[in-house]
Amino acid sequence: MILPSKHISEDQTVLGIGALLLQYLDRPQTVTSLWNKVRNERVVGTFERFVVTLDFLYIIGLVVLSHGTIRKLVP
Repeated sequence: MILPSKHISEDQTVLGIGALLLQYLDRPQTVTSLWNKVRNERVVGTFERFVVTLDFLYIIGLVVLSHGTIRKLVP
């Protein structure tokens, strides 16, 4: 799910995982290095959820992939 609801807590949603990933994106890094940093976080869970969340962050314009590194865009 993307958004929390009555039965789904915030940390189990793409939005909640996205907030966590943005905290780890304090500097540009490869997708692999970001995965290695967050893979043990309980809320991230699987690589599939990690990738779906990165896709979501890209679609809404919060991250960009350039020259093999991912970085967050500062509004």
